[in-house]
Amino acid sequence: MLNRIETYYDAVPRSAARAEAYGPLTLFVREGQGWPYYARPTLGHEGEVPMEAVEKVRARQRELGVPEAFEWVAETTPGLRAAVEATGLTVHEHPLMVLEGEPLAVPEPEGVTVRLVGADDSALETAVAAPYAAFGAEPQPGSTATVAERLSAGLTRLAAALDADGHALSAGQHQPVGAVSEVVGVGTVPAARRRGLGLAVTAALVADARAHGTELVFLTASDADVARLYGRLGFRTVATALIAEAEG
Repeated sequence: MLNRIETYYDAVPRSAARAEAYGPLTLFVREGQGWPYYARPTLGHEGEVPMEAVEKVRARQRELGVPEAFEWVAETTPGLRAAVEATGLTVHEHPLMVLEGEPLAVPEPEGVTVRLVGADDSALETAVAAPYAAFGAEPQPGSTATVAERLSAGLTRLAAALDADGHALSAGQHQPVGAVSEVVGVGTVPAARRRGLGLAVTAALVADARAHGTELVFLTASDADVARLYGRLGFRTVATALIAEAEG
């Protein structure tokens, strides 16, 4: 299972980024608009990762003007954490969760419509904006157009919880690659929290993934409390996702 997830992690950024090799590490550099990517262990690498390799990647990230960020699975590449921390980055732990069997039913939230959103959908702009608002941010220029392109190409599937006016209060995506897909970017606008909207959006994404033949559906929870919520859908924690970044 973790090997399949590693293969997915290596494949999914390549639709929007180029890969630069640094021995045991691969840096993904976004081409075009959108959030910058990160560095990951090179697919198939086994053993330790020297601190010098981490420093080379960080130097390249500074040169590119992108965040000095690394993402990996603790159980798959256990030797990377020490090297990353030795360079001064802070490492955060997050539950990596996989859906077991068929998704469990969750209550339908009142006063909203939960559905998939397409590239030409009138709700697309607010569906793209909602997860940004969840974290107190504004969408980057071109974000809606980028998502529309990915939807049209089948690289992304988008679901949202819409109010009576058709505005998204919560939204998220899953990104299929073969028979594997990751649920990402689920967020609810602050004024609509604690109504079960994020869980309902996740359920819609999972149902869509299953309907299109996805065998392995996974996600990364922000913390243990959020992991318990996803547990209500049938997700269980199988590993620890690590994200390293510079503080401040």
